[in-house]
Amino acid sequence: MNEEKIGRRNFLKTAVISASTVGAASLAVAQTRSGTKTDSRIAMLPHKELGSTGAKVPILMLGASQRLDPVYDKIMHRCFKEGVTAIDTALSYGWGSSHKAVNNFIKQIGDRKKLWITSKSGSSSPRGLASDLDEALEELGTDYLDLYFMHGINDEDMLDKDYLVLGDKLRKSGKTRFFGFSCHDGNVAELMNKAAKVGGIDAILFRYNFRRYGDLELNRAIDACKNAGIGLIAMKTYGSVPENIQKVVQFTSQNFSIDQAKLKSVWADDRIDSIVSEMDSLRVVRENIAAAKSEEKLSANEFHQLNQLAALTSSYACNGCSQYCESVLQNKVAIADPLRFLMYYECYGKEERARELFHNIPIETRQFNRSELARASAVCPQGINIASRLSKAYEALT
Repeated sequence: MNEEKIGRRNFLKTAVISASTVGAASLAVAQTRSGTKTDSRIAMLPHKELGSTGAKVPILMLGASQRLDPVYDKIMHRCFKEGVTAIDTALSYGWGSSHKAVNNFIKQIGDRKKLWITSKSGSSSPRGLASDLDEALEELGTDYLDLYFMHGINDEDMLDKDYLVLGDKLRKSGKTRFFGFSCHDGNVAELMNKAAKVGGIDAILFRYNFRRYGDLELNRAIDACKNAGIGLIAMKTYGSVPENIQKVVQFTSQNFSIDQAKLKSVWADDRIDSIVSEMDSLRVVRENIAAAKSEEKLSANEFHQLNQLAALTSSYACNGCSQYCESVLQNKVAIADPLRFLMYYECYGKEERARELFHNIPIETRQFNRSELARASAVCPQGINIASRLSKAYEALT
């Protein structure tokens, strides 16, 4: 038996045994999507310390990349009422409207200190990152962030001295309490390992879900970050594939919907401090908060069903590891990005946004030969039929 399978087995065994909520949890509220199981006793939303920062954050954060109501956003208000006091936004979110909606929300609750606000910049230079922080503060109507991220980095050079010095400067200025980065491409583990070595990074927001438990390299990187005191926040925790494909496993549970189970499986990993979830409806808000407050653990059978889902749908779930598929082609062809945008289209209902992002891909990298893509499929760890899925992306997004 190989080492990767042993790592996956040990994780699942530990996750079933360990508590699925930590911190300030009290009485349980378990609620399925249909609302078949509820409890009138209300639990506090659990909190955890973010790495070694000393700051405690709720284990569930509101991702604000969707369009928010700039006048009165019901989702933000419902989240706040239920204890989801952390908002993860960015300059680019909501087509540039997210900050302004959050600004109005801060005014409505009347106390900035009751919120944890994270924002991000996609700039690749220290000067640009510093300038973007000032812009974010102005748009949000606040004089500080709780956490500022370098957004979606995939270059290890952005963890070199100039960027770490900038982070220290921004913290000392009081413009942000903490500094870190987000990442979701194929070199997540490499970036995390470097962060653990160089220091200067308070927190990392990274893609992590039930599909990644057996990834030995990623698990070692998570351990390295945890040992270095870096806070770990998971995103893209649903590991989404089209709904009709997901139905290949008829998930059954007396306590949780399949989406709740996916969240619970990430919280079962006690190395993870929080989850960012884009909750785009009040139904999703209710469901996610119920899962966060519930002290009910996932059963071995529920973990097994998620394991089955990961195995049976892997060929539809791109991990963004472009260093494999794109590197074997003679000509530069974009693969990981179009497949990610196809996921936005198929799974999230973000058709307009998916098309917009797709059209930002350089046109010269959108040309491919189907027969040549057989080499890319051969090295794909997920076994994706890249020619078929890429064709689907071009059909849907052009």
